[in-house]
Amino acid sequence: MDEIPDMTALSVVPEATPGPSEWRVWLEAHAPKLLLFARQQTRSHEDAQDVFQDAVVKLVEKIRSTEFVGGPEAWQPYLYTTIRRLAIDLSRRDDRRKRREDTVGFDTGEAQQEAFHPWFESESSDDETRVQLEKKLKQLPEKFAEVILMKIWGERTFAEIGEILGISQNTAASRYRYGLEALKKSLGSARRHGDLSI
Repeated sequence: MDEIPDMTALSVVPEATPGPSEWRVWLEAHAPKLLLFARQQTRSHEDAQDVFQDAVVKLVEKIRSTEFVGGPEAWQPYLYTTIRRLAIDLSRRDDRRKRREDTVGFDTGEAQQEAFHPWFESESSDDETRVQLEKKLKQLPEKFAEVILMKIWGERTFAEIGEILGISQNTAASRYRYGLEALKKSLGSARRHGDLSI
């Protein structure tokens, strides 16, 4: 999994919640899953870390101001929803900025700034498979990819995914099945074309 971002500032425990060590344990246990979800929702590793940290800060602020409804069991669904919303907002801002830059002919050089940050830990012999899996997941329609990530790496139920995404449990399950089928076909095609040696 990804390296967990520096959470020194986030490790301050909200009032009326578990002690600092319990909060940190919860955060460390769930951060990799949430960060992976943020990576799927954003365009870069750095944006994912920013969105993830902003979402955690929002959670802490809501808990401290007693606006948050629910206990620790509601933190993870709240963070999934907040990450998704923040990523959409960031994408819209980036798109507007890019249009402005294109209008004045400013080259952002984004292609040069793109860096490879693996989604999964693997042994070196599995690097090719990991790279292909990440590539194919990113090529899936977002509605399928986000459900797959939340189900497999986020370990959420279809009911929880449905609530987070504002869809029915059956729709979440259908998107998961269709997404896995599309991923299977895509990986099969990569194997037939020699891009994948499994």
